[in-house]
Amino acid sequence: MSVLLVILGAALGAPLRYLTDRFVQARHDAAFPWGTLTVNVSGSALLGFLVALPAGDGVMALLGTGFCGALTTYSTFGYETLRLVQNGARLLSTLNVALSVAAGLAAGGGGALLARLIAG
Repeated sequence: MSVLLVILGAALGAPLRYLTDRFVQARHDAAFPWGTLTVNVSGSALLGFLVALPAGDGVMALLGTGFCGALTTYSTFGYETLRLVQNGARLLSTLNVALSVAAGLAAGGGGALLARLIAG
């Protein structure tokens, strides 16, 4: 059953990642990968929230592994960072790495804190 929940979550998360990335990136006329940063930080916040809740295995399979796993993307982050370096945008590539890691960690912690506040 868990495998089906992961598949369902991924089937929702992957298209949302693509659509969100395209929506955000279309609004920024820049080489910086704002769309990927947005989905990765959002997914980190949601996963932090879920982990801090007393959620069951089914919820974590559906939303944690499936949805968040497909929503966030380390491979695209790596590719876009490498592409920035290859295009000579070393400062942007460094900023992408630093901002992605810092914002992802902060969002995960913020999501966990929010869940603890809500759960009491």
